[in-house]
Amino acid sequence: MAACIFIGDAVEAAGWRLAGVDARVAEPGAEAAVFSAALEEAPLVLVDAAVAALLPEPLLRAALRRLSPITVVMPDLQGQVPYPDVAARMKRQLGIEG
Repeated sequence: MAACIFIGDAVEAAGWRLAGVDARVAEPGAEAAVFSAALEEAPLVLVDAAVAALLPEPLLRAALRRLSPITVVMPDLQGQVPYPDVAARMKRQLGIEG
């Protein structure tokens, strides 16, 4: 069982492999299958924001809410997929938008 699995593009996956992480690259259209398999195989799953954007929203949302495995969406290093503004989201949810 891998301690951590990273799912992202080939370049980022190569860097994570150098750090000793089980890094996977999902073929187009297979992102959900690779992500679901990783959730069953490791206690920590790191997914690149670009891959996360391709996952069905209910699947990603359910994974982020689970206590195990811990799932983390990593910011896109190339800046093509904006990282969500957590503070703005919290303000909207609390009804204190300004």
